[in-house]
Amino acid sequence: MKNTLLLKFFEKGDIWSVPCDIALPCATQNEISEAQAKTLVRNGVMAVAEGANMPSTLEAVNVFHQNQILFGPAKAANAGGVGVSALEMAQNSSRMSWSFSEVDEHLKKYYEKHLLKMPVSLQKSMVMKEISS
Repeated sequence: MKNTLLLKFFEKGDIWSVPCDIALPCATQNEISEAQAKTLVRNGVMAVAEGANMPSTLEAVNVFHQNQILFGPAKAANAGGVGVSALEMAQNSSRMSWSFSEVDEHLKKYYEKHLLKMPVSLQKSMVMKEISS
């Protein structure tokens, strides 16, 4: 193993021109434009999962849908962090201590509640898998 890392700097926006299987926009809102989405599709992206608050423009999302790219919108893909933060606040305000399994159960209920409120078109565009540990 080498002792140094070989890293390449990409100017703002250029990262989405790199061929990849999965794109994970996790920094800022409107990070992926329509043109960048088209570049991702052209370069063979198979899935996009948003880890920031609305990092893809509406036009970019339309490009993903039109090209049948698996798409995890921020509302669902990033909901775990928001849900756990809400659970932490609830736990702290009640001065209770929950086990990992209790937090996990509360988070599952949070996902079920909020996923059911998503428009059907978003539900159909997502592949939901339960990951067991």
